[in-house]
Amino acid sequence: MHELSLCERLLDLLQEESRRHAFRRVIRIRLAVGQFACVDPDALRFAFDVIRRDTLADGAAVDIIQPPGLVWCDDCACEREVPSRLASCPTCGGQRLSPRGGADLTLVELEVA
Repeated sequence: MHELSLCERLLDLLQEESRRHAFRRVIRIRLAVGQFACVDPDALRFAFDVIRRDTLADGAAVDIIQPPGLVWCDDCACEREVPSRLASCPTCGGQRLSPRGGADLTLVELEVA
């Protein structure tokens, strides 16, 4: 489960930010997990729940938003949302698609005390 290693890195990031900005506790984090990020949001929540125990993020609420997968279609020269990396262009049915968004895992917002 690579979600566990992602959460370990997230906790490291929170600790670095805590030292830099002198906060003691994380109340809420908001993450954007793109549709193409190959990350299961439920597994990420579970892993974070395990990893955060007895840390500055213990008890923190976790909000996850899922930006859509975006592609550029070379056949019809348009950017579109698609449900998966293997989908055809919803406009023209073309297969020559380049990912344009929805592959990132980003810490969007942090509420601290």
